[in-house]
Amino acid sequence: MLANKIIVFIGPGVMAEAMIAGLIRQKFAIPDQLVAAGPRQERLSELEERYAIVTHVNNAAAASQADIVVLSVKPQRLTKVLSGMSGSLKPDALVLSIVAGASISKICTSLEHESIVRSMPNTPAQIGEGITVWTASTSVTEEQRKMAQLILSALGDEVFVEEETYLDMATALSGTGPAYIFLFMEAMVDAGVHLGFPRRLAEQLVVSTVRGSVDYYLKRSGDLHLAHLRNQVTSPGGTSAAALYYLEKAGFRTAISRAIWAAYERSQQLGQEAKSQPPNEQ
Repeated sequence: MLANKIIVFIGPGVMAEAMIAGLIRQKFAIPDQLVAAGPRQERLSELEERYAIVTHVNNAAAASQADIVVLSVKPQRLTKVLSGMSGSLKPDALVLSIVAGASISKICTSLEHESIVRSMPNTPAQIGEGITVWTASTSVTEEQRKMAQLILSALGDEVFVEEETYLDMATALSGTGPAYIFLFMEAMVDAGVHLGFPRRLAEQLVVSTVRGSVDYYLKRSGDLHLAHLRNQVTSPGGTSAAALYYLEKAGFRTAISRAIWAAYERSQQLGQEAKSQPPNEQ
């Protein structure tokens, strides 16, 4: 489906590299089809050497040749980047954004282009184990949707949603989610060290516990609710019951809920800041 399609990545950062690596690894595209564009020649040379792709220091010039433009810049730089590319895209090009908080309307207006897919991947996409939530403007054709779906599948699982409002929610839940998991794991490791374990052994125990718990859930998720699985390891008067009682008393659920809500509000704020900030301030 992507044969002979030129895919240009505007912003050659970590997630762009993950997509490039995934497309090549899955044989969805060859290096000659992939272009990374950005101002830092050092980074471009690194990607060119690593993946044998094409690179370009001029975003507008690179985008003008693209069948698919992937926006992978930081939210704070988006306004300036879009302004510099405005009017340069081919009429039938597809724009695929992975920029947090950037609405379809913002991208459409700034680029003077209507075929926009907005998506939110997460960090495990770097190893092909991520999950991406995405949606599309009404101008995106069925063929373009399939191309977007194929590109995003190179990062792991993908979920299409009809309503764009789900994207800010996904940013808070799955996009930012790995940070919560890593903090939780870090806290468990530190607790293990406090108990007396060597750090390396504590890390091994925590990582295996988290991985095994997820795998167990996946094998049983068709039958059992998460609460039921938790109850399976919570014997009356036992160690798990004591630990869970303390977590509930300390407001563990509330803290997680409020953290995700804070991330959701920040995602919305990023979108508003991008709308209001003039290009020359980016």
